[in-house]
Amino acid sequence: MSSESARLDIAPGSRIERLLIVRLSAMGDVIHTLPAVRVLRGAFPDAHIGWLIEERWAELLCAPGAARRGSRSSARPLVDEVHTVKLKKWGGSLLSIATAQRIATVWNDVRGTHYDVAIDLQGAMRSAVLARLSRARVVYGAAEPRESPASLWYTRKVVARGKHVIEQNVSVVEAALHQMSAPGSRELFPVGFSGDLPRDGQAEERIKQRLAQCGVGDFAILNPGAGWGAKQWPAQRYGEVARGLAGLGLRSILNYGPGEGELANAALAASEGTALAMSFTITELIALTRRARLFIGGDTGPLHLAAALRVPVVAIYGPTDPARNGPYATRSIVLRSAESLTTHARRSEPDEGLLSIGSEAVVAAAEKLLS
Repeated sequence: MSSESARLDIAPGSRIERLLIVRLSAMGDVIHTLPAVRVLRGAFPDAHIGWLIEERWAELLCAPGAARRGSRSSARPLVDEVHTVKLKKWGGSLLSIATAQRIATVWNDVRGTHYDVAIDLQGAMRSAVLARLSRARVVYGAAEPRESPASLWYTRKVVARGKHVIEQNVSVVEAALHQMSAPGSRELFPVGFSGDLPRDGQAEERIKQRLAQCGVGDFAILNPGAGWGAKQWPAQRYGEVARGLAGLGLRSILNYGPGEGELANAALAASEGTALAMSFTITELIALTRRARLFIGGDTGPLHLAAALRVPVVAIYGPTDPARNGPYATRSIVLRSAESLTTHARRSEPDEGLLSIGSEAVVAAAEKLLS
């Protein structure tokens, strides 16, 4: 073993006190990583667990007003420290003194924590490099990561198993725990998993007031946006679904994020006054989703948030495989045409199979879940 390899390893019997998770983005992928970190927390209940994440997704781990480091609470329930990066922004201003200072601050914090183990659960080159740059003594990653060159940066490789991405993430952590001679767990979603998402009292109150001001009682969240065009069910059909849900006594809230205003407006117009279009911060969306009776949407972060919070889901799928990326561990009905072929190609045109799913089928699925 080379001197470098020896420095980046842990002697048998050594106590592991500090662990770093690297999962930078995006919303659904971060949520799919939470059960794996729950397993890690179960094996090391007193360890200092940090998470390296893109700043825009940090609210999935820590409420905005809470400290990013320190004793865990409902505002930061799962990890002891949240390290954030802004890779895209930094990449556009690498020669800026301010950017250099910010990068130095982040890496001083990460390296200053002296992590014993880093686990890359993204499997990308950038995440693998960052895991190695943390100077953790051991860096774990999947033997066959999403980007093959990423494995060159791991000091230990483990085999990912399972069909669903949540199962794959958990299997990587469990394999790492086995190598560390630490206890693991097959309970993917322990009781109270929704408690691993932060609570923010101010956001809860804002949502309560907004719903009251709009006269909203029982409601469903409809999410017309999608990561790319091939996954996007026509916005007008969400409006048609809102009309159908109104007949079932359920108000519809059309959730939209940055750049999705036109989609929300198209769905709103088609709803003929039966829906409300609203935009939320991540923390507010968590608070809103906790109150929802139903979620309807495609393969997007808000759908996976609803599933994590055990909200019933009607999932409208096209090119992505629900067996791998579908709603997990919640009551759900997945609508997918046999015409849809599994692909992650980011095409702008809607999948033909997706277009064959009518609004009537979605309303029928909603009625079945509500009953």
